[in-house]
Amino acid sequence: MNIVREALAGTQESSDLMVKIAPSDQGLEIEIYSEVMKQFGEQIRQVVESTLDAMGITRGLIIIEDKGALDCVIRARLQSAILRATDVQQIAWEKLQ
Repeated sequence: MNIVREALAGTQESSDLMVKIAPSDQGLEIEIYSEVMKQFGEQIRQVVESTLDAMGITRGLIIIEDKGALDCVIRARLQSAILRATDVQQIAWEKLQ
């Protein structure tokens, strides 16, 4: 999948996160900002990277602003933003976890 436009998903509420996606010619750039970065930063990055890999995203700017979201919320918000940012006509549901 190719990211062709900017997209957002999520909120700034507690236990949620905001995902911002934009096209990029610089490859894949992931920026993570979290209130719980010291405790869960590696886990957040792992969930983001595995979701991007499963959906075939190799280019784009991904900005995560986390407010203590669970892994399933991170995955769902990221998938939603990716689907909004791509020109996919049919969703490959088997790729979504």
